[in-house]
Amino acid sequence: MSQDPKSTSTSAERYTITAALPYSNGPVHIGHLAGVYVPADIYARFQRMQGKDVVFVCGSDEHGVPITLKARKEGITPQQVVDKYHAIIKKAFEDFGITFDNYSRTSAKIHHETASAFFKKLYEDGKFVEKVTEQFYDAEARQFLADRFIVGICPVCGYEESYGDQCENCGTSHNATDLIKPKSAITGATPSLKKTRHWFLPLDQYEAWLKEWIIEGHKKDWKINVYGQCKSWIDDGLRPRAVTRDLDWGIPVPLEGADGKVLYVWFDAPIGYISSTKEWAEREGKDWEPYWKDKDTKLLHFIGKDNIVFHCIIFPSMLKAEGSYILPANVPANEFLNLEGDKISTSKNWAVWLHEYLDDFPGQQDVLRYVLTANAPETKDSDFSWTDFQARNNNELVAIFGNFINRVVVLTHKYYDGVVPVSTNLIKIDNIALGVIESNKNHISKSLENYRFREALNHLMNTARMGNQYLAGEEPWKTIKTDEERTKTVMYVALQIASALAVLSEPFLPFTSEKLKKMLCFSKLETMPEWKSITEDNIFLPGGHQIGESSLLFSKIEDTQIQQQRDKLQASKKANEAMNTTTAPQKDIINFDDFTKLDMRVGTIIEAERMPKTKKLMVLKVDMGIDVRTIVSGIAESFTAEEVVGKKVTVLINLAPRAIRGVDSEGMILMTETADGKFVFINPDEDGIGNGATIN
Repeated sequence: MSQDPKSTSTSAERYTITAALPYSNGPVHIGHLAGVYVPADIYARFQRMQGKDVVFVCGSDEHGVPITLKARKEGITPQQVVDKYHAIIKKAFEDFGITFDNYSRTSAKIHHETASAFFKKLYEDGKFVEKVTEQFYDAEARQFLADRFIVGICPVCGYEESYGDQCENCGTSHNATDLIKPKSAITGATPSLKKTRHWFLPLDQYEAWLKEWIIEGHKKDWKINVYGQCKSWIDDGLRPRAVTRDLDWGIPVPLEGADGKVLYVWFDAPIGYISSTKEWAEREGKDWEPYWKDKDTKLLHFIGKDNIVFHCIIFPSMLKAEGSYILPANVPANEFLNLEGDKISTSKNWAVWLHEYLDDFPGQQDVLRYVLTANAPETKDSDFSWTDFQARNNNELVAIFGNFINRVVVLTHKYYDGVVPVSTNLIKIDNIALGVIESNKNHISKSLENYRFREALNHLMNTARMGNQYLAGEEPWKTIKTDEERTKTVMYVALQIASALAVLSEPFLPFTSEKLKKMLCFSKLETMPEWKSITEDNIFLPGGHQIGESSLLFSKIEDTQIQQQRDKLQASKKANEAMNTTTAPQKDIINFDDFTKLDMRVGTIIEAERMPKTKKLMVLKVDMGIDVRTIVSGIAESFTAEEVVGKKVTVLINLAPRAIRGVDSEGMILMTETADGKFVFINPDEDGIGNGATIN
């Protein structure tokens, strides 16, 4: 049964939580984690702690053009690409503690069956429009250019490497035919338009319904960035969207006469949430349908901002067209995370990859979870820097959270051999401290229910700060000498704060939470402390309970570790630049007689000055042995005048003079260009070569 378009219920007993399917054409990086997977995991863990029925699903997106492009680049098959990266991604998520109930893949049989059945249902119900349209075709590659097989200038922001379906610079979705100066990503050729038949979802027919459902129904409870992007799309007028593509990699269109056509990846991918849920249900012996078809289930999509349109307009329209599914209650999309001031780029290898982080910082998953949450791009793009990473670990996790726990456990062992003392008399300051625990728990809960993860994390850290302030104010290391009974009460209260932190930290810092629970010997308690047990009393560890020895929850990160990461980034950047340096194709063949006409000789630059009012031009005086030539060269952004004086150069001297900015240039200096656009002289280094020597 379909969800009421105006329903904005915020409470539920059953949750279906989805996280955007990562493309299996490369590993997961910190941008993916900050935008999608860390907040989704925090929310799923939190709801499970409330006793809610949660299924948290994801999977590798293994279709679409990026996969085939990667296969071409690596010289392997698309299946080999997805097998390789699916394994890397899945293991990294597991090692990082992302608690998916099921992590599937869209190449799985159950997904092919689910997506094909979904398409056929809509087709049989007459929900598609069949059209013959003109699409770009690469005659040299002999194929149509779908989505990312074509690049060009974005019609919105002017970015020169926009894909055919979406601009990675401004996030705008568009059709390939909207691109300015399109070219094939396969051959680099300018494509032509050729007729082809496809099936379209007529989004224009859902425009009025989407206005009611989103514009009227979710204005108050959806994030501003999500609501604003949806409103902009709807106000601009919706158009039919193709759900099929001319490709040989993907789910074949399940219709006769549709050979060579597959389901469009953005039709098939979100159905992957459904097939992943089915896969989980089969394994666990459950019924999958309530998680997708019961109106009392709360469906949530955690995504990045580049996927807003697909999850808020296209996929809901698909679900509405099918007729039996619930609709998302919320789509808490985040903005983008940048890295050291630059946009994270998989193609340029400018990223911090999760699987590499786990190797470089073993046992420190929670540090990255903490930093990415504390700096989450919830309302605007944010920046990750290794300096901030180190500072947050050393100044917050170590100095605040870890310091409090260490002091409490060490003092308990020092004074009472690790046995929780029996409190005799709680005074006002003690009750205030215990009351802050419940207050912060309520703040955390409210923030998480409203998808404000940074705010929730701050309330958690405020609990640890309060613990440090309490100890500093009550000074048990002094009262142990003057008032033993008061010291017992202070340590008793401090241990309750530590226990509360073990519970409250679990959604954010699960590995830390587990360590702390073991340190406080939760397993020996008759009643395990839970989220719901954090009330105004907040007594978790009874007097007489034995706790374990202290161990550091967090370790200081040294400057050398951070410098290694910076060096690694720069090395990756340089390697990528070298790898992507393109060699110009050979020019047309010339005759030997043409070559003999060229008079190239060795000369020495004896004077140089930048040409006024220009950025690139430099006026050079070159001693050619036979005369001194004036040559204007575009090297001013690569060299200073002082650097080039005295340089030996090779000059084409019989080139017809050309006036440049009023100066006659009497030759051309031979140069080459590096990957970063800097000019380099092609100069004769051998000693004894004098000015005027000819190049044969």
